[in-house]
Amino acid sequence: MHTAHDWITTPLTADLVRGALDLERTEHGLLPHRLPAWARAQFPDEQLVLAESQPSGVRLAFRTRATAVELDTLPTRRVYPGTPPRPAGVYDLLVDGRPAGQASVTDAAGHTLIVDLATGGTELRSGPPGTLRFTGLPDRVKDVEIWLPHNEMTELVALRTDAPVEPVPDRGRRVWLHHGSSISHGSDAARPTATWPAVAALRAGVDLVNLGLAGNALLDPFTARTIRDTPADLISIKIGINLVNTDLMRLRAFTPAVHGFLDTVREGHPTTPLLVVSPLYCPMHEDTPGPTAFDPDALAAGRLRFLATGDPAERAAGKLTLAAVRDELSRIVRQRAADDPHLHYLDGRALYGEPDHAELPLPDELHPDTATHRRIGERFAEQVFAADGVFGEGGVFGEGGD
Repeated sequence: MHTAHDWITTPLTADLVRGALDLERTEHGLLPHRLPAWARAQFPDEQLVLAESQPSGVRLAFRTRATAVELDTLPTRRVYPGTPPRPAGVYDLLVDGRPAGQASVTDAAGHTLIVDLATGGTELRSGPPGTLRFTGLPDRVKDVEIWLPHNEMTELVALRTDAPVEPVPDRGRRVWLHHGSSISHGSDAARPTATWPAVAALRAGVDLVNLGLAGNALLDPFTARTIRDTPADLISIKIGINLVNTDLMRLRAFTPAVHGFLDTVREGHPTTPLLVVSPLYCPMHEDTPGPTAFDPDALAAGRLRFLATGDPAERAAGKLTLAAVRDELSRIVRQRAADDPHLHYLDGRALYGEPDHAELPLPDELHPDTATHRRIGERFAEQVFAADGVFGEGGVFGEGGD
């Protein structure tokens, strides 16, 4: 246990937190949010509230000579009765940008959110904060980052070190803001720095703001306004899978919604490099519309698996499939790029296509595993952050917005 003379407690303040757009003061400490309070108030849906408060891409960042760090947190863990238990959230430690350790708080710590997959109902059981420790850090002044679990709501309670802490100075790194679905959020990645946006950001040396919102990449106007109002040097928007698997809109609504979303983003970022990314390859929805449902046979066997329940014949009436989304996004970007030279399109199958699926299939038919996240992130970095890529220092990706 720590003692008063061994440790320095540093107040947890906004200048030590990266990747969050709002910090809510709770009775325990700080709860990072990835949507601002005004946006959360416009649609307080339980799934959206859960997704945006899971701190994907959020990390503590500070400069210190400390060789030992303790962080008290209060996680909220999800439990789905009838399915295998989810592992405890992982905290990744980086020292001067390099992996230096992992930790989790004990299973006895934190709240438990019990989710009934059949009804969507939830029950919250309260628990105490827990402590994670990193020791043996190099005895020199260094940058330290603690990436919070991407899939576990996390309240920050206290930070202790055995040497003083100060914010990391501005090093002129570019800020990359990315918006997408649960895949961008990091579903089924094993740890926070293994989500594909984190893999790409760390390889490219940029500061990530991850607005990947599980189940909620739905062209919501409040998300567009959030992107509009958030400082960023680079912006990417990955759209499609959630619109298909929620069966939210037909093609007639989709096209003007995409235009409106992009119009809003451009109000705040008129010349920022803006990349529209279409869906990754996902066999069940390539030509079959949504909605997506849980596979009852898999649930009965204690596994989580998804299936498409739409009728392919309804494509003629404008029901969306991934193929239809890609075609329309490509057309929209091509049209707009005639007047917006900083707008570009990337077919998601260039990141994960049919050959990749043959080698690395989606375990639940919808979400990539850790190895696949790595491949997607590496390809994004290689293609988009290359010197002649959209986000490179000296060029653009593709021709004519394609």
